Amino acid sequence: MKVAIVGAGLTGSLLACYLARRGLTVTLYERRPDPRVGTADRGRSINLAISERGLDALRRIGLDATVMADALPMKGRMIHPVAGALDFHQYSARGDRAINSISRGTLNNALLTAASAAKGVSVEFEHRLCELDSAAGRLVFQTPAGRTTATADVILGADGAGSAVREQLLAEGIVAEDVDFLDYGYKELSIPAVDGEFALDPGALHIWPRGTSMMIALPNPDRSFTCTLFWPAGSFDALTTADAITAYFSAHYPDVLPLAPNLVDDYLHNPVGVLGTVHTLPWQAHGRTALIGDAAHAIVPFYGQGANCAFEDVVELDRCLDDTGGSWARALPLFEARRRENTEAIADMALTNFIEMRDKVASPVFRLTKQVEHALERFLPGRYVSRYELVSFSSTPYAEVQRRVQRQHRYVGLAAAGLALIALRLLRRLR
Repeated sequence: MKVAIVGAGLTGSLLACYLARRGLTVTLYERRPDPRVGTADRGRSINLAISERGLDALRRIGLDATVMADALPMKGRMIHPVAGALDFHQYSARGDRAINSISRGTLNNALLTAASAAKGVSVEFEHRLCELDSAAGRLVFQTPAGRTTATADVILGADGAGSAVREQLLAEGIVAEDVDFLDYGYKELSIPAVDGEFALDPGALHIWPRGTSMMIALPNPDRSFTCTLFWPAGSFDALTTADAITAYFSAHYPDVLPLAPNLVDDYLHNPVGVLGTVHTLPWQAHGRTALIGDAAHAIVPFYGQGANCAFEDVVELDRCLDDTGGSWARALPLFEARRRENTEAIADMALTNFIEMRDKVASPVFRLTKQVEHALERFLPGRYVSRYELVSFSSTPYAEVQRRVQRQHRYVGLAAAGLALIALRLLRRLR
């Protein structure tokens, strides 16, 4: 059984490790040169927040300790207002749980190294997919030496939101896609270490909420921070000179300015990325060609679940192969049936969380709501669990998280109404 995985990024590399355990012959095809040599594209890192779902996938094949060696735990959000004191919001009720900051490049390199070392796995770099016959299992790649053809029994597209495999399936008329672009873009900045130490608290995800826009910052092992601006589309074009950039940040992000000596250079030269949600139907064809991870269902990054969700895809596909006795023809449709509801759910929650991060976290009402929520979690352990904890610190299916949170809110609302009615009756009697 020969399996071709198009895309040697996070999902493809992890998937190769899982399939190698099954004794399959796996070839990873990657359009880029080997990312472990050379330098990363400027302004394209976007630090990842690995939480329980991603850790679970790594743990199952013994890669968690190795892969997460360079990760930094973040136990909450640090809110940076325009003026006034910083405000820390812990993620869990007890304050003991954390999501983990890791650079995309570091994680990709670790997984790619593990895949390359696995028995039966080979990697072909600088292979850009340009033709696909999904029924026959035939692939054509453009390489520096010219075109080359390969065949495989199974073809898996793990090549991200701009998937070439999905593009080929669209051209064949096999799948349909709907890409909902967010009217926002992103640009990366950096905050270097100061005298060899972190310039900000490394135990937090830092957020500068500004209503219709925001900036976040995540720590790196070299004691720097990777910052990402999320601004409305077109806003970046309004600042074109060093003076304009400095003046704008002085007014809206005053505490960042003295910590970012390369601010102007980063702003002027780092690219603006686009954000969107990808919906694809179906994810597979002929029981032998399929999409997985962002290639099937890319989401916006505001719940820190993109990589976690894709890693969970790999675990579920592996489970489907177990449940079907290794039959790809049955496993691929089963995989889609089991995962679609959950990927749609996290896509919705990621968009909702953007509004929370951008608009609500600076509000005293939001802060009070979170304090009440944590109090309920401590008072009703295991029975009341916040949406954030269910998403980030459990492997509860995303769709079930949505349903459970709706039930909890309904019960709390009924309880509050009941208490209010009792209090009203007591007041009447006292009168």
